[in-house]
Amino acid sequence: MKALLLSAYDAESHRLWRHNLQAMFPLIQWHELTLPARYFPWRVRGNSLSWAFNHRATLTDNYDFLLTTSMTDLSALRGFVPALARLPTAVYCHENQFAYPVNPDPRAPRPNPVEPQMLSLYTALCADQLVFNSAYNRETFLQGVAVLLGKLPDHVPAGLVERLQHARVIPVPLSEDVFAPTARAVDVSATEPDVLNIVWNHRWEYDKGPALLLAIVEELIASGVRFRLHLLGQRFRQAPAPLQQLQALLENHYAALGIEPGHSGYIADRQSYCALLASADVALSTALHDFQGLSLLEATALGCTPLAPRRLVYPEYLGPEFLYAATEDNGEETAAEAHAAVQRLQDWARRKALGQALPKADVQRFRQSFLQNDYAALLHALTAGQVTARQNTDNPSAAG
Repeated sequence: MKALLLSAYDAESHRLWRHNLQAMFPLIQWHELTLPARYFPWRVRGNSLSWAFNHRATLTDNYDFLLTTSMTDLSALRGFVPALARLPTAVYCHENQFAYPVNPDPRAPRPNPVEPQMLSLYTALCADQLVFNSAYNRETFLQGVAVLLGKLPDHVPAGLVERLQHARVIPVPLSEDVFAPTARAVDVSATEPDVLNIVWNHRWEYDKGPALLLAIVEELIASGVRFRLHLLGQRFRQAPAPLQQLQALLENHYAALGIEPGHSGYIADRQSYCALLASADVALSTALHDFQGLSLLEATALGCTPLAPRRLVYPEYLGPEFLYAATEDNGEETAAEAHAAVQRLQDWARRKALGQALPKADVQRFRQSFLQNDYAALLHALTAGQVTARQNTDNPSAAG
């Protein structure tokens, strides 16, 4: 079979998804077009223009089906390249613009969210198969569409949300390497039983909750917990202010307690990255948005104990012992969440010091081998639909 795969905003999680998909189905001839994850407003509005007029030969090369991310402006692309409208199409949604947090920095640009929301709605309505990476993503998308349509002034078609209710949930698979035994370069947990090793492996951006992370670290230091924090993840030219403050705070913490500093910075080498995760005790999330949480899932698969806020997608796959939440609704959610997280970290630090094992979460259902049947069923549904469509085209009486 021959497939066209389009990734219009090819961020890390999107690359992981398409690479794992190709690894699961090596007999399919995959032909890809991708665009870099930058210039978001232009990318989501202009991808159809870029591809239709720069890559027409690739787009019209007689495929069996089309698989595209929800960032693709599919309705416009089909208008520019009508041949694509005849392909059975699955749209995969890594995230949605209805549940994306606003940057609290007053200096940050304030783009109009309605346009990318409408574009994603058009693309979803074009899909023969619509797939989300989590139930949280699916439900917030459908709720967001309903709210948006309710705000429009007139001539809004009825039943649009109902047309999308058939959407499937199939997570992004985790690579098999994170479930294999990992050679530990340095087993810090064994050599330093009195130091809790925490990893925060997220992009250095506002939507990953740097203010909450700073509040957690400040309270951890004040409470006297001996810990080391590894700050991983992609960095950009302008780091959020809380992360800049955090680095100076950690330097003083390590110096005062005589603790070797944690790693700070992106680790490009995959093997080294996995080895560091495998040597840590806890993987911490402070995210304001996560529609699946791949970085936390990978760390958990490698043996870290996950700790995440009791909101977003996390309750779908983590039990209450791995979640923290504000205990009071007093308008100080960051401080309350930080306090709840610190209480859990204090308990785990005590357990480690006593030689007790920390609780572990089972994320086997996210591995490639577990999800392969779900993706195979999706692709079968697409190709079966194509055969039916072709039969109906060749024999109009069959359509009745």
